[in-house]
Amino acid sequence: MKKLLSYSVVLFVLTVILLLIIPLPAGIVDVAIILNMSLSLMILVITMTIREPLEFAIFPSLLLITTLFRLGINVSTTRNILTNSGSSGQIIKAFGDFILQGNVVVGLVIYLIIVLMQFLVITKGAERVAEVAARFTLDAMPGKQMAIDADLNSGLITEQQAKERREKIQREADFYGSMDGATKIVKGDSVMSLITTGVNLIGGIIIGLVQGGASIGEVAVTYSIATVGDGLVGQIPSLLISTATGMIVTRAVAEGSLNEDISKQFTAQPTAIMISGIVVAILTVIPGMPVIQLLIVSAGLISGGYFLSRRIQAEPGLATGSAFSGGAGPAGAGAGLEEPAAEEGGESLRQVTEEEYYKDVNNVYNLLTVEPIEMEFGYSLIPLVDESVGGKLINRIVIFRRQYAQDMGFVIPSIRLRDSSGLNTNQYSIKIKGEEVAKGELLVDYFLALDPENPEKEIDGIETIEPAYGIPSRWIRPEDREMAEIYGYTVIDPLSVLVTHLSEVVKQHAHELLTRQEIIHLVENAKKISPELIEEAFPNFINYSLFQKLLTSLLKEGVPIKDMETIIETTLESISETGLPVKDVDNLIEHIRTALKRTITRLYCEDGSMKVITMDSELERTMVSCLSKGERGYYLALSPDVLQSLINQLTVQLKKFNSLSQTPVILTSQVMRVHFYRLIDQFYPNVRVLSFNEISNNIQIQSIGSLTLENTERRGA
Repeated sequence: MKKLLSYSVVLFVLTVILLLIIPLPAGIVDVAIILNMSLSLMILVITMTIREPLEFAIFPSLLLITTLFRLGINVSTTRNILTNSGSSGQIIKAFGDFILQGNVVVGLVIYLIIVLMQFLVITKGAERVAEVAARFTLDAMPGKQMAIDADLNSGLITEQQAKERREKIQREADFYGSMDGATKIVKGDSVMSLITTGVNLIGGIIIGLVQGGASIGEVAVTYSIATVGDGLVGQIPSLLISTATGMIVTRAVAEGSLNEDISKQFTAQPTAIMISGIVVAILTVIPGMPVIQLLIVSAGLISGGYFLSRRIQAEPGLATGSAFSGGAGPAGAGAGLEEPAAEEGGESLRQVTEEEYYKDVNNVYNLLTVEPIEMEFGYSLIPLVDESVGGKLINRIVIFRRQYAQDMGFVIPSIRLRDSSGLNTNQYSIKIKGEEVAKGELLVDYFLALDPENPEKEIDGIETIEPAYGIPSRWIRPEDREMAEIYGYTVIDPLSVLVTHLSEVVKQHAHELLTRQEIIHLVENAKKISPELIEEAFPNFINYSLFQKLLTSLLKEGVPIKDMETIIETTLESISETGLPVKDVDNLIEHIRTALKRTITRLYCEDGSMKVITMDSELERTMVSCLSKGERGYYLALSPDVLQSLINQLTVQLKKFNSLSQTPVILTSQVMRVHFYRLIDQFYPNVRVLSFNEISNNIQIQSIGSLTLENTERRGA
């Protein structure tokens, strides 16, 4: 039985095909017509209650099946009408009698209006929307993929969530591509309906006159009833399916079902409702207008809008109260003071006066504390942070810290969050160890749309620059979000913009946050897994100062320090070979990086391939000859002309990575790697310099550019 049910759709389609061949009695045709109407109504209701199109991803295939079902019914009814003197069941006769009302011409006109309305308005409009949606969905795929990679890199989502989002994007592209073709089926169904109507009417009249011997008036009435009835029982389900098609392709972005969205968005505009009621009331001054009806509608709109406006005013505002006070000291002068500090997830703060707070000398010492990471907010941004009014920033920071610890092996310290009277209402500031390192501005009631390379059409908005990656963008209204995505923009909510900026800043400065105390915590944590290794290494061979230098250097270049055992074992081996004290820390770091080559390769490899910029061998030999020894080791001393030329080449070559999701990588020999990195770090801090020894053997290296000595000499000259 289960096996039979699993093939129910196959059996249904085969039965539909048989309708095209086998004559069916009128009673069975009536049952098929009822099923067709029920199925079409069910599909329409589903499209209005789903939250996103992918919840009904079978719709394109279902569209084909229902169309085939209607065509099969049309063939059966046409056969019965032409062979049974215009009789093809009770439903068709009932529909024909009800519409015609004894007037053949009026009935046919009404039927034609219904058919043309469906064909020219609904079907044609849905076809155009599906075509545009399919094209723009495909165009927007690269931008959406980049947004997913950015969220993944910032720790906002996990690998599994990123995989699910990528699959969803692919399914959306496939869905809209299928819908683009499926709408052509609906269009063809409308054309076929007109043809079937003509065949039934003209063919029936001819058969009635030739074979029946009745008068032309009787024949026309008989076959007109049958034709109009047959056309309507086919067109009503077709109209429902066409409406469902238009409904599902126009719901690209929605927060809930159609009913929820319409209710929420209409009730959020009470002023517009009241103005509409006033305009309707003004229409009563026009002579001949139905005054009573207009006044009833006007009163309903005005009273409804007034009721909604009172209800909105009665709800508590989002900006009432804050869990964050002004910062202690000058930054919070004139505002309440923190007691205790406003850590993430902290409880509401008790407000005291400045004089009372600083009477306790211990509170004065609090002014001397330098926080590892601080974020200050203007007044308008407090709702993003304050959990009492639904702020989600703290939860997002917790997710980012967890993801970063899993990826990099380093736990980000607590982040102090506070409001600041020194910032504009829409500004925020990120500080590392008390000094501002980044600043941005958010419009809480808008969305940020990242400009695509070739937008189909520009969207209206306030031009700006995305703070984390410096991408040209614009702030757009929430109601323009759907259209912006159709045009190819990547749309991001303000909270995600803020968290992405914070995560990028923390990643860039993670090496500064790795304190001696944190080094001890990491070593103690490793001791739980490998106690013998830690006992051997610390402090006899590796002191905490040296270990901090090693881990800081790795973090600065974006290398995870999660594999603590490998790092410690490699350090021990290198020290055993060179002996104590360690004089060449750079060489020790290169050995560690080589031991971590699988981890490093994974960071910059996609589908078994790594795209890199290489260095000409002659240029590298020249650079080796330019190494000079200073008090802290060797450094690269290039002439200003050669250095300028090299930077110009890099500027050109790095642009090739703009269209790629991979971090820019420059490939050098192990001897030159660290020196070249230090040379370009001040110009391009986000570029990674790798040596051949740090790349796994099973990876295919693809060079997309090269730095040459010949070019540098020519440009230097």
